Amino acid sequence: MILLDTHAILWLDAGIELSADARERIEQERSAGGILVSTVSAWEIGTLVRKGRIRLDLEASAWMQRFLASAGLRCLPLSLDAALGASNLPEPLHNDPADRMLIATARELGVPLMTRDRLIHEYAATSGAIRVHAC
Repeated sequence: MILLDTHAILWLDAGIELSADARERIEQERSAGGILVSTVSAWEIGTLVRKGRIRLDLEASAWMQRFLASAGLRCLPLSLDAALGASNLPEPLHNDPADRMLIATARELGVPLMTRDRLIHEYAATSGAIRVHAC
């Protein structure tokens, strides 16, 4: 299983080129039903639309439903443990609440987070608190 960061979701849907390694991992996980999408990413996408930072071809809720209907994708609610864990992650870590909740979710589930976020990759390398997979 692998948890997708919000930008990985947007790029996957838009057909933006992911690394060959990331595409291979996604196809492996898709066939096993192991691609995880957090409701935190749904919140983040809705927020980005509201602020005019991204545009979608549908209203955010309909867009997310269409994306999740793709084979091999599972939507996960934010658990109480991950919500609380996001406030107690090993430091130093930047203060983006969505990133913190996604990291805490990946930690709770024991799965890697697929991201291209340099700060998350640095955090993983220095803290050992999370596994990451580059996209």
